[in-house]
Amino acid sequence: MIKAGFSIPQQSRSFSFKLGFVLILFSFTAIAQPPQFKIYNYIEKYSEIAIQQMVEFKIPASVIMAQAIFESSSGTSLLAKKSNNHFGIKCHVGWLGDTIVKHDDTLNECFRSYPRIEDSYTDHSLFLTSRPRYAELFKLSVNDYKSWCIGLKNAGYATSPYYAIQLIKLIEENKLYELDGYEVLTTEIRRLEKEPEIKASKYTGKGFSVRDFSLAGYLWTDANDVSLRSLDFIVQRWNSPVIAIAGK
Repeated sequence: MIKAGFSIPQQSRSFSFKLGFVLILFSFTAIAQPPQFKIYNYIEKYSEIAIQQMVEFKIPASVIMAQAIFESSSGTSLLAKKSNNHFGIKCHVGWLGDTIVKHDDTLNECFRSYPRIEDSYTDHSLFLTSRPRYAELFKLSVNDYKSWCIGLKNAGYATSPYYAIQLIKLIEENKLYELDGYEVLTTEIRRLEKEPEIKASKYTGKGFSVRDFSLAGYLWTDANDVSLRSLDFIVQRWNSPVIAIAGK
């Protein structure tokens, strides 16, 4: 009985140790290697905002999403969590909004902070459209995501020499280029929804009478039809040869 009583807590301690080890290992794996579903969830959550930005500012939604995923680690980075900054945009001269200090290329760098994540997306679009160094990008098609990624790198958006390659890889692995098709679809919908312009006709009626319209079959009112047919009959009888002879 003593042996049996001793073995139970020993097994319990062994089980607790194994369980704790598994939980620690699982937690470390989850943090060290974020699963792909985090990217999928991020795309599902914010792709509509990216499309809205594309329609308004003519920046490919695929590029917007790729930059956000890369810069914010799918929304899990410290900068994204603490300041809603999903594009790694630094303060720069003229920024009057909230800020957060973080180590980056150098120590204690100033980054922009936003009340909402949506504000980060809008500010990213304004950041690109308001700076001359990105002006050449807006001459590109929204469907040319590769040229956009290369252009962003060449314009100095990021310091990494592989920045364009990393963005293109994200776009192609996750088929983000499919988001760019919404711009074409939106343009076509707007064209179809546009009310046709009403123009004055160059044709005008000359010398037409009610009788002419009736004979042509354009008057459908029964009363008018009866009256005009009666008048037509009288006129025909008056002009006929029989009536003329009888009249002489």
